Amino acid sequence: MLLNNKTLEAVIEGKISVVFRVWKRPTVRTGGTLTTRKGVLFIDSVDQIDRSKVTQADLNKAGLKSLDDLGFLDRDGDFYKITLHYHGEDPRVALRTNIDPGEVKAVCDKLNKMGEWGVRYLKMIHDQPNIHAQILADSVGIEKAKFKGRVRRLKTLGLTESLRPGYRLSVRGKAVLKRVSNHRTK
Repeated sequence: MLLNNKTLEAVIEGKISVVFRVWKRPTVRTGGTLTTRKGVLFIDSVDQIDRSKVTQADLNKAGLKSLDDLGFLDRDGDFYKITLHYHGEDPRVALRTNIDPGEVKAVCDKLNKMGEWGVRYLKMIHDQPNIHAQILADSVGIEKAKFKGRVRRLKTLGLTESLRPGYRLSVRGKAVLKRVSNHRTK
């Protein structure tokens, strides 16, 4: 579930606790979390409802004034009301600077289990920061969505940071790349 920066800020500030979506299938679940560029959100509930059952209180919690403000959701699919709240900072942020030798070794082991693409992507992002994901995906011959999914796996390990456009290696990513590069040249 994507949320724009204005909505994310309002959730963090406690001004918004409800969002509405139209989905064929929900992308979040009750009791789950959603890691965003601004932090982690906790999903309190995901309820499929009839649009006509939306109350003024629901609209207020969503930062909306009237049902007309839901016009952006006029499309095919089921209508959902999602309640959520800010859960804390993005744990990946702290990982980005953690270069403890034991941690770096553990991440290198995980990277090696991912297959050769992991190191190749780290090198590519290191050599080409701020390049659009589509250009990078084209350069390795895969679809953009698959490419971005793989980069998210690297981001979960604290190795990359998202930019606009593209990515860059974190301090941890640089340390891991240096270590795997050194071990491959020996």
